[in-house]
Amino acid sequence: MKRALPRTAASVIAGLTLFAGVGLSSPSYAHDGAPGSFGCRQDSPQPPGTTAPHTLTSGGLTRTYQLHLPEEYTGDRDWPVVLAFHGRGNTGGGTEEFSKLSSLPAIVAYPEGVVGTGDGQRQAWQGAPYAAPGVDDVAFTGDLLDSLQARLCVDDRRVYATGKSNGAGFTALLACRMSDRIAAIAPVAGAFYPGTGENCRPARPVPVIDFHGTGDATIPYGGDPDRGLPALHDWLTTWADRNGCRTRTPDRVTAPDITESRWTGCASGADVRHVAVTDGGHTWPGADSYSGGGYTTQSIEAHEVLWSFLRRHHLR
Repeated sequence: MKRALPRTAASVIAGLTLFAGVGLSSPSYAHDGAPGSFGCRQDSPQPPGTTAPHTLTSGGLTRTYQLHLPEEYTGDRDWPVVLAFHGRGNTGGGTEEFSKLSSLPAIVAYPEGVVGTGDGQRQAWQGAPYAAPGVDDVAFTGDLLDSLQARLCVDDRRVYATGKSNGAGFTALLACRMSDRIAAIAPVAGAFYPGTGENCRPARPVPVIDFHGTGDATIPYGGDPDRGLPALHDWLTTWADRNGCRTRTPDRVTAPDITESRWTGCASGADVRHVAVTDGGHTWPGADSYSGGGYTTQSIEAHEVLWSFLRRHHLR
């Protein structure tokens, strides 16, 4: 991993991004005077390399989240942040276990949703028809970022959102409403209910990498009109149009069960990429533990693929 630039040097070359070459090494650049600097050089709230529960108050509610710090975390350089939103009825801890996101060179927060409507006491996220009425999860996400920036050395230009199912759908809502703080999103098996995209007018084009199994029986790949769920390629095309993408490149088979689609030539380099898992279920690609029903591909590791995409994007 490249050593972070001293802040005095960073102030001279503000805006320069130095990308690491391959694998999971993190991009290395620092900046001065931005909100992300507030938590730098402070004592860490927990030891590096650990995951611990935390709480904050948002909208009059006590909200919880799991926070993971990478083993290399120090308070003298800015770190990217990954927000990982669980699926309906799951938890932050469960998502950490199957997603492997805590192996990334980033601060990872696993927020907990509020119990919504419908059968069972299942946590859910805003934008879905079964979300808890009156709960503003978008505001909670903003409060969470404020808390992280106040306590940790966070690069506010490199904040990314991922999630699975209902949590993946919520990342689309964040891209619509918080494009000034979310640099890019990576939904997995996304449940893109109408509420996740109504009146979507992001302030800037938002890059997207999306994963979905063609055999997903929970959130069908071809959509479900009765539930207001779009076909995946319709949703992707809409987002590519929103980003001003000019070209849809030919689909490319990268493994026996993996097909990639790309929309390029997008405004501000905000490309859209889709990873389809042939016969894949409602699962997280590469998961070694249960992540949902159906076939789980081992041809790719979703956390590695999404990080390779996300780490190349930052707010300007």
